[in-house]
Amino acid sequence: MPKMSTSDLKAMLAAEKANALAAISAARLMEERADAMDYYLGDMSKDMPAQDGRSRAVSTDVADTIEGLMPPLMEIFAGSDEVVRFEPVGPEDEAAAQQETDYVNHVFMQQNPGFMVLYSFIKDALLS
Repeated sequence: MPKMSTSDLKAMLAAEKANALAAISAARLMEERADAMDYYLGDMSKDMPAQDGRSRAVSTDVADTIEGLMPPLMEIFAGSDEVVRFEPVGPEDEAAAQQETDYVNHVFMQQNPGFMVLYSFIKDALLS
């Protein structure tokens, strides 16, 4: 096996370090997202355990706000026949732009669960 050059070794180690740091960051993000979901569901036991003899009531203002925002946001993004529209650059592009618009909307909403993709995406963004 040929001997590895110093620059190749440094590049390989830098790539491995980047991968390790990305994994640590992803694990931290996963934990933060799990905490956000717990808070959304009204589970504060991790950060604020209820004391004996005290109320265990938890306000669900965040969940109530998110659930209240979802219908108008879904109306904005999925309330029309077109989720996306391609605009023609010139008059010669009008037919192609309309065909592209029809095709992408059909693929997104008919061949895929477009409404649920949007719903999950928007709710996930609000939770995060």
